[in-house]
Amino acid sequence: MPTDDEVVEAAAEAAESVVFSRYGKSEVDDLDVTVTFEDAVLDVAVYVNAPESRLDEQQVADDAALAARSAVDDLFAEE
Repeated sequence: MPTDDEVVEAAAEAAESVVFSRYGKSEVDDLDVTVTFEDAVLDVAVYVNAPESRLDEQQVADDAALAARSAVDDLFAEE
């Protein structure tokens, strides 16, 4: 069983990976990925501010949060 820290780290890395697969680092003015895992409950929030990009920031944030949840599912599936 993965530790709480491993869960949080996997989720955060997956979320950031999605964001930076869509935006160049210089395009992102602000990125906030908040992940908590307490009592077997995962909470993921992603905020992206990339005003110079034509991509929908909210959609990218939503996709990043979904990727984070999927990464955690995969982590538990490996056990």
